[in-house]
Amino acid sequence: MFNSTVRRLATLLGAAILLGLCAASLAGDRAIRIPDPATDAPQAKTAEQTAVLAGGCFWGVEAVFRHINGVISATSGYAGGSAGTANYPVVSTGATGHAESVKVVFDPAKVSYGRLLQVFFSVAHDPTQLDRQGPDSGSQYRSEIFYANGEQERIARTYIDQLTRAHAFPAPIVTRLSPLTAFYPAEAYHRNYAERHPHDGYIVVNDLPKVEHLKNLFPERYRAGGPVAQ
Repeated sequence: MFNSTVRRLATLLGAAILLGLCAASLAGDRAIRIPDPATDAPQAKTAEQTAVLAGGCFWGVEAVFRHINGVISATSGYAGGSAGTANYPVVSTGATGHAESVKVVFDPAKVSYGRLLQVFFSVAHDPTQLDRQGPDSGSQYRSEIFYANGEQERIARTYIDQLTRAHAFPAPIVTRLSPLTAFYPAEAYHRNYAERHPHDGYIVVNDLPKVEHLKNLFPERYRAGGPVAQ
């Protein structure tokens, strides 16, 4: 009887702490609708394109992009390092050059690269945090755009300059720009993690609010159901 009571109290206490953390996260979240990119690729009926973005734990970034109209797939993985070190235990040491990243395959007739960057900067992560994101710290959690070609580099660089001049954020943007050399999909258990584990404490506190902000700030781009996980 005593042990049962203790377990119930511990469960209630844990739930209260989790709710408190979640409320604190939401209260302190600075997600805002930033200006539209002044320079962007035109939306046109062309072949599908790919964007690779790093902004902290890939679970939350992937969850956001899976809910954007025009996104065909969003896949958690690693970019910035070599094939030999592209696995979670090694990347987690922070010594591989990899960043936890998400490959976003999108239909340019429905959503532009610049519009994806707008969501990336305003909802998916905080671009002013250096080598960390929320509770996670280390170079593997850095903010970085891995551009696939010169047009993506131009759009990203111009947009960062635009947001800097507009003082869109209270601190300097620290997002890196690097050419994409390779992307390595993460282990299967990481992919679509937020949707498969919606009650995970980390997801509840850190990632579900991001999807909610997407829905509230960009209702015209939000969709309830995500694409098939890759």
